[in-house]
Amino acid sequence: LGNGFIILINCINLVKRQKLSLADCILTGLAISRISQLWVILCDSFLLVLWPHLYAIDKLTKVVNIFWILSNHLATWFATCLSVFYFFKVANFSHGCFTWLRWRIRSVVLVLLLGSLSLLFLNSESIYTFNHISTNSYKIYARNSTWSSDVSETLYLHHLIAFNFINLIPFLLSLTSLLLLSLSLMRHIRNLQLNPSSKDLSTEAHKRAMKMVMFFLFLFIIHVSSILLTDWVFLKLQGHLVRLLVVLTSTVFPSKPF
Repeated sequence: LGNGFIILINCINLVKRQKLSLADCILTGLAISRISQLWVILCDSFLLVLWPHLYAIDKLTKVVNIFWILSNHLATWFATCLSVFYFFKVANFSHGCFTWLRWRIRSVVLVLLLGSLSLLFLNSESIYTFNHISTNSYKIYARNSTWSSDVSETLYLHHLIAFNFINLIPFLLSLTSLLLLSLSLMRHIRNLQLNPSSKDLSTEAHKRAMKMVMFFLFLFIIHVSSILLTDWVFLKLQGHLVRLLVVLTSTVFPSKPF
């Protein structure tokens, strides 16, 4: 509901003012990608409950994974861009590079989004690897057979390395934004102590921005951990009930449908 409300309000503002601020554009993109992600999970849940045998079809699992890749990738990077945006808008540094980037924040956000597309291919390869594992696991489970655990764990290790590398970049960008916001706040408080007569206009803005970034990092860690944990559980405990449990978990912390 919250994501839909954001989209509705921003659409109304767009009609009235004929333009949107950069922050509203990022929030709208984030809301759309999150709603898309939840719809993918919902459709995946229906397929799992009503037609679980369809998971043995490679083409179907590829389509589901493609939609999940796009929605999850965009949601992560829109949230990262929002963290970077708040950093440049709230923090105060006298360095020339910071000032130059601050005046070009639209270009910075655009470069981040376009640059993230280069990671989309690697992300696709990672999901394709696990898609191969899950499809074969279901086929073998349906035949009451067994598959070599060494093969599945080796493929999972490759998936794990690629997935962690992909998510390390947005995590580090947001973490850097948080640390620099903290540094900017400490310098601001020190200046207030040295000049008691100066007005305190940005302390609260610093705190709000830091809370937002910290909240995103906390949820991001939970999100990534839930993906890795559910993937591993699925490999170790293959079966229809396990798959259903994984999907239900993903509705709480949206992660990859299988």
